[in-house]
Amino acid sequence: MPVYNEQATLREIVAAVRAVPVPKELILVDDGSVDGSRAILAELAADHPEVHVIEHEQNRGKGAALRTGFLAAKGDLVVVQDADLEYDPADYPTLIEPILSGEADVVYGSRYLVDDRDPGRERDQFYHYFGNRVLTFLSNLFTGLNLTDMETCYKCFRREVLQQIVIHSKRFTVEPEVTAKLAKLPVRIWEVPIRYQGRKYSEGKKITWRDGIAAIWAIVKYRFVR
Repeated sequence: MPVYNEQATLREIVAAVRAVPVPKELILVDDGSVDGSRAILAELAADHPEVHVIEHEQNRGKGAALRTGFLAAKGDLVVVQDADLEYDPADYPTLIEPILSGEADVVYGSRYLVDDRDPGRERDQFYHYFGNRVLTFLSNLFTGLNLTDMETCYKCFRREVLQQIVIHSKRFTVEPEVTAKLAKLPVRIWEVPIRYQGRKYSEGKKITWRDGIAAIWAIVKYRFVR
């Protein structure tokens, strides 16, 4: 779980992850927070033995935080979790089931495979929704995959699959980079529906249109870079 200035949601999201009835370790990578996140993380790690905290001295971006967390992970399966409350950890059983049943090696949780009438489903604002659809289309065009939500936070991997990927992205371009590199491996990628509650910039959302432009460049770049 990458963490950057998430003091408002940290306790709640960690409680939600801990409540999921599967054995787990929770690795939180603080990416140079300057609010009260570090004090909360220290408190959580002291109170719960399954919670492990790693600190970056400076803010290096989501990609760098994921790279640190992936290297520290010891479990057979690895799930990416954002520190905000947009994604519901109650979906973990749905994410891991295709891998446990032997049908998949990687599972993406799609925000667009769910009936809009589902009370647990909230679509992003138009520009974020449209941007995600464009980026997913371009990613599919360059990778040959047929995903509905490449930019989703919820990705679940067999750990041995992650060990074949070296992440270079520092910020949000980690999503198209990982997808492009998975597409070059002999792995089975599934999608499953998940719940989603999008937050606004006033609530701490960090991704911007500049990240969208960078993602387009990353889609093209990692299609051809080995």
